[in-house]
Amino acid sequence: MIDLSCTLGRLRLRNPVLVASGTFGYAKEMAPFVDFAKLGGVVPKTVTHAPRAGNRPPRTVETASGMLNAIGLDNDGLEHFLTHHLPYLRTLPTAIVGNIAGKSEDEFVAMAARVHQSREGLRALELNLSCPNVSGGTDFAVDPKLTRDIVRRCRDVCPDLPLIAKLTPNVTDITVIAKAAADGGADAVSAVNTFVGMAVDWRKRTPILGNITGGLSGPAIKPLALRAVWRIAQLKAIPVIAVGGIATLNDVMDFLVVGASAVQIGTANFYDPTASVKIVDALPGAIESLGATSVREIIGTLKT
Repeated sequence: MIDLSCTLGRLRLRNPVLVASGTFGYAKEMAPFVDFAKLGGVVPKTVTHAPRAGNRPPRTVETASGMLNAIGLDNDGLEHFLTHHLPYLRTLPTAIVGNIAGKSEDEFVAMAARVHQSREGLRALELNLSCPNVSGGTDFAVDPKLTRDIVRRCRDVCPDLPLIAKLTPNVTDITVIAKAAADGGADAVSAVNTFVGMAVDWRKRTPILGNITGGLSGPAIKPLALRAVWRIAQLKAIPVIAVGGIATLNDVMDFLVVGASAVQIGTANFYDPTASVKIVDALPGAIESLGATSVREIIGTLKT
């Protein structure tokens, strides 16, 4: 038997394959396609303190090897999530990792405190520190002090709930931000969120997205995300959950050997909702092919 269990600080999962926030709805939408019991965990859509309508359309555009999105975190707010979505999520046979985004440091802390009050059914909380649509144009995770302070204050109000800091790749040195999250008390970091990009219609001479710019995801960003995860893993300061262009078993294995302790499947969910389950089913054979008996044995084993 191959042991697929993995540990991210205080968070222990049955296997390292999760589905990423914003790509899986609130899970109910995927019930006809996915055996939730096979997943390591589900990260539902990001919620904000107050309801958000999101950005004006068009909100998505396909690219040569991925997609740009500028959804703008449309959601019905934290209280709606706790009242209407969390009761269903609690019934699922997998780990549920909540995801929140605040407009300010204080709002992050207030939301984290509210989540902690209703944390039954949540195994961890992911702090979306990397969405400028909410913060008024600034990714909190471009600033190590802001990152550390938000994580530390959220840790103070969530003393027994594992915290994951979701980081932006749009920085000069992501390792500085990852170290700040570790210093703040995060159990793990998710790396990376989308890369800022844009698309235009040259005939009309107009941007295609209503928001002008959006976040690039999908296979196009995998090499960039792989490097970011590798660099963070070399710190040996905090576990890394890899995000970015992961769609196949080979993608997952690449990220594991460079040092990721777990992965999140994102854009692939849009065109193949069963991608995560297929990967979980194939993972034991890939690990066994390396002569290992557990996923932990292959993490960070890249030969350089």
